[in-house]
Amino acid sequence: MREEELERRWQELISRLMAEGFLRSEPVIKAMRKVPRYKFLPDHLKPHAHVDTPLPIGYGQTVSAPHGPAGSGSRGPAGPGETWWPS
Repeated sequence: MREEELERRWQELISRLMAEGFLRSEPVIKAMRKVPRYKFLPDHLKPHAHVDTPLPIGYGQTVSAPHGPAGSGSRGPAGPGETWWPS
């Protein structure tokens, strides 16, 4: 898949996360627009970067679904005893 298509799909996902209320913080929106997820994935997973689900990256680990970090940054930093993930 060409990088232009990966970028288009990523931007569409950001717009959808904003419309659904997961993404509200302007600094987080700016960061997600500037640093797309597909740049951190192996080539065989890049076509799935825009899918809002965790993706396996090997060794039993995953890269988070975009809505998780997007929603957490919209609330501000977690304090003592608070969770980072949206409820």
